[in-house]
Amino acid sequence: MTDLPPNRMPADRIEVVAPNLKRRLSGVTATVVRLIPVQARMIGIATTGPGLPPELPHIPLIRAATLPRDRWRVWHARRNTEMALGLILRRLLGRRYRLLFTSAAQRRHTGFTRWLIRQQDALIATSPQAASYLERPATVILHGVDLGVFHPAADRAALRADLGYGPDDIVIGCFGRVRAQKGVDLLVEAALRLFPDRPRAKLIFTGRVTADNQAFFDDLRARIAAAGLSERIRFLGEIPWEQVVRTYQALDLFAAPARWEGFGLTPLEAMACGVPTVAARVGAYETLIRDGETGSLVPRDDVDALTAALARWLDDDGARAAAGRAARAHVEANHAIEGEARAITEVYRKLLA
Repeated sequence: MTDLPPNRMPADRIEVVAPNLKRRLSGVTATVVRLIPVQARMIGIATTGPGLPPELPHIPLIRAATLPRDRWRVWHARRNTEMALGLILRRLLGRRYRLLFTSAAQRRHTGFTRWLIRQQDALIATSPQAASYLERPATVILHGVDLGVFHPAADRAALRADLGYGPDDIVIGCFGRVRAQKGVDLLVEAALRLFPDRPRAKLIFTGRVTADNQAFFDDLRARIAAAGLSERIRFLGEIPWEQVVRTYQALDLFAAPARWEGFGLTPLEAMACGVPTVAARVGAYETLIRDGETGSLVPRDDVDALTAALARWLDDDGARAAAGRAARAHVEANHAIEGEARAITEVYRKLLA
């Protein structure tokens, strides 16, 4: 058969539709972007919705709503809006969709969300903690990372020089939107305490600042400037995806001091690049990080513990390098994206059986 453009994929090849109903980049969107190409080698899957890379197998929403009723397909939602649309397609438009929802949230759901969850044919949770809030049986499937994308740089010294870092710099990274939920203020406070006595240390943040967090951001910048550390604690803003990967590869240490988290993929991506991680005991971090071996775990919202953990890794170059090697090996052995894709595809096949 001659290959067709993705949005003209024959209906009999579409077994799963994975919607993405949000234009801006988010953690859920990143999950769709990285999983779909791997899953497409295992099952006939297409995504639908705005703001996705053109190379993904994709169909317009109108086509997803008008696929023939000759067979069952899976509608794999990851947001409330997507669960709701799946219900509309099945109950009002008569499309033959089995409804699947993946939840990462570690909090009690609203009444409307709980109602939507009860309408699903199957559930996936991204961690045991997330599963405990669903009030229904769920298959626990931890996120994985693409080891072909996230890996140590072939020439790390050249990469760091290209990004403006010196050979003796110790660069800490924290990626995600700049807001209190991510513990950005805790990390800034720790840096303000540590950096005066550690001239090699630098801290970079990537991620956008939304209007509702502008005052929070402005206050942090003022505190950094007052300490004379504006050149060593920098906010890079939202940067292109390719640059995100290169920045991971240039780091010496990653920090994820979130106050709460659904799953939290950034430490796994950093570890895949050979970077040890200091993280709070939230989300799936306790499952992902081996305390003392691939990084450190600290209590939530505890700036003293965070400061002590960062100091440990900043002050021991040998231990930091060894933890980076252990982090990469741990991800290779336990968190490759192919395992996640196979487990999700098995859920699809059970729904279609």
